[in-house]
Amino acid sequence: MVATDLPTTYNPAYNVQLATDVDSGVIVGVSVVSEGNDAGQAETMVTQVEQRSGVAPESYLIDGGYAQRNTVTTLTQRHIEVYAPVRPPRTTTSGRERSSPRHDDTPEVIAWRQRMGTAEAKERYKLRAATAERTNAQVRFHGLTRFTVRGLSKVLSVVLLVAIAHNLVRWFALAS
Repeated sequence: MVATDLPTTYNPAYNVQLATDVDSGVIVGVSVVSEGNDAGQAETMVTQVEQRSGVAPESYLIDGGYAQRNTVTTLTQRHIEVYAPVRPPRTTTSGRERSSPRHDDTPEVIAWRQRMGTAEAKERYKLRAATAERTNAQVRFHGLTRFTVRGLSKVLSVVLLVAIAHNLVRWFALAS
């Protein structure tokens, strides 16, 4: 499963989150919030996918904006392997590398830092860009570049309709 948010060329009033299945390219989760950042959105999306499908994702390829340490801890405790970029240390004089644990890291965050330092994890994380950017491009190609409605419920309705249309196109492509 891959999480992404749609960029907008206008003043952002809504933050659209899409969760996409890596294998099929089908959108499996949709969320709209009026917050400017992605922090805390990953857990909501996982819960939504679990409720809709009855199954939790085994792994989650998330954008760096989602990769808060508390999010990594919570998802790992739910038995979901998190793949997300590790931010570099704030100071270059500390001598600490990205994969080096911090003094206040949980065991789950330490394992994530170490995993993301491996070549295998970096290769797997490349699937996120291929999946998320393809989905974003498809959705934008089909007209979701600007909202002409107001209110979270109306914007969510528009995004859900676009997701349904996207999924129909994907299912036709997968069937042939």
